[in-house]
Amino acid sequence: MTKYHNRRVTIGDVTLDSQAEGRRYQQLRVLANAGAIQDLIAHPRYLLVEARTIDGKRERALYYEGDFAYTEKGRRVCEDVKGYETAVFRLKRRLFLDRYPDIELRVIPAKEV
Repeated sequence: MTKYHNRRVTIGDVTLDSQAEGRRYQQLRVLANAGAIQDLIAHPRYLLVEARTIDGKRERALYYEGDFAYTEKGRRVCEDVKGYETAVFRLKRRLFLDRYPDIELRVIPAKEV
């Protein structure tokens, strides 16, 4: 059990953080097999803020990890399946959109999957 009370699920060799993500992954695999999307990956990671030193203390880089990434009609898409949006997610979304304007970020409500 995780802090949000979701249950991890494994599909093939991919472990996902929730059952909703598992359902969405299965949907995306169908689309990939049909040729509607390409290059499907789970847990894509995007650099938001470089590592740096502040007042002599080293701070780690800050990343955003989506649930899925793929190419659809020539455009790169990153998806995140969310039960609800946290303040941290909203901040990372803003940083992501500023740093990666060529990648479409789609937030999929868990209840719709």
